[in-house]
This record gives sequence, structure tokens and C-alpha cells, in this order.
Amino acid sequence: MCNNHIPINIKDQNQHDEEHKYWSRRSFLQALGIAGSGSIMLGSNMLSASAPSPLTAAIANADSDSILILIRLSGGNDGLSTVIPIQQYDTYANARPNIYIPESKILKLTDDFGVPSYMNALEPLWGEGQFKAVHGVGYENQSLSHFTGSDIYANTDLTTTGFTGLDTGWMGRYFEDLYPDYLINPPTSPAAIQIGNFGNLIFQGEETNYAFVTSNINQLEEIAQTGQQYSLDPALFNECMYGDQLKFLRGVANTTYEYAGLIHEAYERGQNQVEYQDNGFARQLALLARLIKGNLGTKVYMISMGGFDTHGNQPLAHERLMSTLSIAVNNFYEDLSFTQQDEKVLSMTFSEFGRRIFENGSNGTDHGKAAPTLFFGSGLNGSAFVGDHPSLDNPNGRGNLEYTMDFRDLYATVLAEWLCVPIPLVEQHLLNHPYNPVNLGFNCSGVEFPDIAYNNDPPTPPTPEDPVAEDPTPELLEAIVHKPFYPTKEAPHIFLEMPFTAHVDIQLYNIIGQNVGTVVNEIMIQGTTEINIRERMPMHLSTGKYIYRIQVSDRKMSKSIMVA
Repeated sequence: MCNNHIPINIKDQNQHDEEHKYWSRRSFLQALGIAGSGSIMLGSNMLSASAPSPLTAAIANADSDSILILIRLSGGNDGLSTVIPIQQYDTYANARPNIYIPESKILKLTDDFGVPSYMNALEPLWGEGQFKAVHGVGYENQSLSHFTGSDIYANTDLTTTGFTGLDTGWMGRYFEDLYPDYLINPPTSPAAIQIGNFGNLIFQGEETNYAFVTSNINQLEEIAQTGQQYSLDPALFNECMYGDQLKFLRGVANTTYEYAGLIHEAYERGQNQVEYQDNGFARQLALLARLIKGNLGTKVYMISMGGFDTHGNQPLAHERLMSTLSIAVNNFYEDLSFTQQDEKVLSMTFSEFGRRIFENGSNGTDHGKAAPTLFFGSGLNGSAFVGDHPSLDNPNGRGNLEYTMDFRDLYATVLAEWLCVPIPLVEQHLLNHPYNPVNLGFNCSGVEFPDIAYNNDPPTPPTPEDPVAEDPTPELLEAIVHKPFYPTKEAPHIFLEMPFTAHVDIQLYNIIGQNVGTVVNEIMIQGTTEINIRERMPMHLSTGKYIYRIQVSDRKMSKSIMVA
């Protein structure tokens, strides 16, 4: 009904969990059921994603087609029950006499590290080179507050304290740059989809939230199945004081907001080809698989799983959670492999903090600092444990693991090397954090990665028969110098400096996104080439601004050029 408020007894020991479930300072409007899905109210006018421009669509299509899945482990995941340091096993077991994982129940993936046997559904992904775990992820002076910790992982602002901090997120700033006229000309598909609206800033920009947000999987499933964003069942409004007004607002949203229909169409096109477990997390991944297979076109998704605030009875709770995650992730990638779309989907976990080395008196662990981040997907090109595991022998005074990997370096790597965002923009989106990429197995920018420890044998390098070894172009597009210049006003040129021989395709678009024609579509040999655009085009070009898209192998990039 209309009243979703549940009274909370301040003295109740469960108050903390209830507040997490029902309220946050950013969830109030979303609880009304009329906000948070990419629409925004300005005065009396509702702006919505119903009329994308051809130019926005053309530029979006020119970008990487890689997809990112953000998996939020809400509550603070215990890293030492996720990745077990076998080389520090005695110290680990002594610190947790009642809750440690026995050696007989460790799946040893390398001589140095393993995962609990209840995560054995990930073993096939490890064997297929689709699983990496990055050790010791955190940041300096890490907050142990759920709200502040969540905000920092979303806004990357390390000055955030309490209720003060930057109100935009790293993904929000990315989409703000990608779609500068989003409120007028939004993209053809949702830029991002978020399941679970509880107080997270990740997709928040200066002017709007760039995610299509639903409160839970039930709501998104209903949208996917019906094409309606909000139910107009009269029974929902009969006992509500403002039922008529709320029904009107929901009706307006349904008729003006087009993404619900697009999600429905993608859902109808896509099909699940494996059987998922019947739980909330598995249903989220099953629906995402269907939307991806239905070619919705959304670049970033965020899903979540709660229950990781394991102050008590941790062994049973963590086993249930990580078993659920492992099975669902394995099913998800198996499902995508039927249509060979697993190669373009990268998943990564994150949590607001880790937990302490020592168990507490309730068979649990308390809020701590560093924890591993898990990555899944064929794009990893090999399984590994990455970076340096924090030492268990020298914790701080409160028994915390000190971070060895800045979380912003992982974000930067995902932005630049997976989503192919130019490095200067990456640094800008991460609040001027210097670019320190981590070698996770994918490379879009062409930079050389600094040396970083692998705690097992590094991924097997490509053999001469491997297409990746034969065709270096996907990772070397940035190595091609291509820039517009104007020797004369009548002859705009594109200057190419080719460090290797490759097939190059250059398409020209006008300012409204229409394809004007092909500038180049041929094998270009190593060396320097000047391309006269007017000579290459079969039609007369009007004076004005154009956009050219250069493609080498499966990598694309676009730049603007003036034709005088």
C-alpha cells in the first residue's frame, strides 16, 4: 500500500539492520515509487528518455561494446572467508579458532591461495581463465561506516565524512561526459540499469541519475514482462490518502518514459538457456543475461546481494551467500556463452569495507578494512590472484588488514582498459587520481602495465596459433596516431601514423548522426599516411563539423573534424 514505513524501536538490537533495509537519506523519494529511474522533474515538466538523437546514438555505437556488471556485496564482505591465504594459514586459523575454514574444506586454486569449497562452482571459471581475485583492495584511512564507506566507493572522494562528501559518483561522471546533452537527447537504450535503490551514488551526476533504477528484482521483472514501469492496479491506491494523485503520476511516467518498453522488447528477444537457482541474486543475473542476449544496448548494470554484515553466526551466513553468488555467476557466464556474448561482459564485486582478522565473541567478525575484489569474464584472458596479499602478522591496533591496492586503480583500469575511456577523462572522473592501471588481462588504451605480483603462475601467454597473438590490433588502436589537420581550407585531412599493418575502416558522420560515407576501408601498411577527406568522399561535403569513426579490428574510436 502507500504506507511503507515500519516503526523501529530505537532500543531494539535489530534497529541497525532495519534502518539499512527501509531507510536512507537518499531513498525517501524512491520509496514513493515515483523517482529514481532516469526521469527528472523541472518545474512542471517531466523530462524523460523518449527521444534520443541520432548523433547520440551514433557516438554511443562508436564506443566499445563492452559491458560491465557491478556486483555490490552489501554489508562488508569478509575477505578472509573469500580468499584464504594458505601461506599464512596458521596465523589465520589462530585468529579465528571458531570460524576458520578447515584445510579439508579449502579449494586450493594455487599453492598460495584458495577459496572455501562451498565456492566450488567457480572452479570451472578458474579453469577457463575467467576468474581473477585482486588482493587487499581499500584506501588510506578507510572508513568503517556503512554509509560513509558506501559513499566513498561510489564517489571516490576520500574526504567524505559522515553526511558530507561529493554527491556525484564515478559512473555518473563517466555518463555525464559520454552524454553531455542527456536531459535533452538521452541515449537509445538505458545508459545503466540498477537493481536496488538503497542510497548509492554510483550513477549520480550533477543534474540527474543516469541509471534506470528499480527497487528490487520483482519490479524489474514486471517491467521486463509487461513493458510498464509502474503497476496501475486499482487495489494499490484504494486505501491511500493521495491514491488518485499517485496513480496519475505513475500513469504519466508509464506513457512518457520509453525505456520500459525497450527493456520489454529485449527481454522478449533474449532467452535463458540454463536453469538458475530460485533466489533473488540468481534471478537478477538471469534477467541481466536475458537483456544482454536480447541486445538491449545498456553498457553498465549494478546488482546487489545483502547480508554481509556478519557480526554473528558468520560461517553459515557466509557459506550461504558465497555459494549463492558462485553458482549464479557460473550459470550466468554459461548462459551468455550460448550466444558467444560472454567475451564482452566483465563482472566485478565491491563492498563498503572488509572485516577484521580476529573473530569476535559471537562467531562473527567486525567491520574491517581491506578485502579482495573478484572479477569474472572471458575478457580477463586468464585466471590469477593479483597483487600483494596483506600481512596477517602485523595488523593495526584494531586487527585490520592494511590495503595493498587502491580501489581507484581498479576503477581506472575498468574505465580505460575495458570501457575504453580516454585516460585523461578517467583521471578526471576519479577526481584527478593519477592513472595507475592494473594488468587484469584486457587492454584498450595500449599502455604498458607496471609490474605487479601474480600469486600464482601468470596466465599462459598466447601461442602462435592464438588469434590474439596473430592480430595485435585490438590492443594497439591507441598506438595509431590519427588526428585531423588542415593543410588548406579546401582539403581537410586525417593524418595516420601506422606502427603496424592493419585493416582500417573510417566512417564519416554529419552532426545529426547520419552516416555520410566511407573515408577508408582497406589494409593500410606500416608508415605515415595523409588522407584527403574531400578526395575520398564520393559526394560533395557541406561546410561544417563532422565526426569520423576509426575502427581497427573490433576497436572503435571517434573524433570531430571541421570541413571548411
